[in-house]
Amino acid sequence: MANDPILRIDQSASAQSGAADVDPSLPEPVRDHLGQQLRSVFTTQDDAPKFLGEPAVPEEFAPQLRRLETRLKTHEEGTGAVEQALDGLLDDLKAPPATTI
Repeated sequence: MANDPILRIDQSASAQSGAADVDPSLPEPVRDHLGQQLRSVFTTQDDAPKFLGEPAVPEEFAPQLRRLETRLKTHEEGTGAVEQALDGLLDDLKAPPATTI
């Protein structure tokens, strides 16, 4: 950081006696314009994410992600099936015994 030109400018400005506090940030319209310019120059050619807000995943992780997705889906479906079976058993236990005549 010793060779950082911005740091040197900041330090030299604050080292001057009687230096007024100056806001170093750029006005918002200037930041917006520069941001647009940077986005137009530094466009990426990455694959679009499958879902909005989801980052693109490198292909090296695809097999692990497929296994994880399969495991999670199996767990969800298995848990649902066990819950249904237990509910059915509890309903059978709560039902009054059938009388035969």
